[in-house]
Amino acid sequence: MGPCYNTCIPFMRSSAGPRIAAFALAAGMCLSSGVAFAQQPSLVELAQKEQQRKKTLKAAPTKVYSDKDLPKSSTAPPVASSVPATPLPAEQKPAEEKKTEKDEKDEAYWRNRITQAREALRRAEAFADALQSRINALSADVVNRDDPYQRAKLADDRVKAIAELQRVQGEIEQSKKDIADIEEEARRAAVPPGWVR
Repeated sequence: MGPCYNTCIPFMRSSAGPRIAAFALAAGMCLSSGVAFAQQPSLVELAQKEQQRKKTLKAAPTKVYSDKDLPKSSTAPPVASSVPATPLPAEQKPAEEKKTEKDEKDEAYWRNRITQAREALRRAEAFADALQSRINALSADVVNRDDPYQRAKLADDRVKAIAELQRVQGEIEQSKKDIADIEEEARRAAVPPGWVR
């Protein structure tokens, strides 16, 4: 047996020996588990590492490629003909070039334009109705609230909603004006009335 055995056995036979030995054993186990715990990163450290990783990902610039970044084509440009190009007389020009402004603005153009203007008006009116309902509810809450802090917060929300309603009412007036302008422009361009209904 080693020298430790000779010194430990008589010590453990005394009355305090088993308690101290148990304490030493428990301390040794705690110490070894503490070392194992210390080697594993804590949740806070893991979260900090993840935040740092995300920052480095965001900080890295991303390259957006466009046509300018592509290499130039190696094909040769078309060879110009030896015959000089002369403009065609007016009667020989293709039919597509003879389109007038009225032809370019066909029925689909006018219907699409008036539909978009009317949809913008409808959305603005629906939003104004919703804002008015919110203002009414906030007004009732301000009167019925006992807490002065909550009452002040509700009053502030009500003022913001009223300002937003005034802005939306301006949009409604502008949308109505846009619809009237489109109808007047269509009338002057001799567009059939059914196209802007």
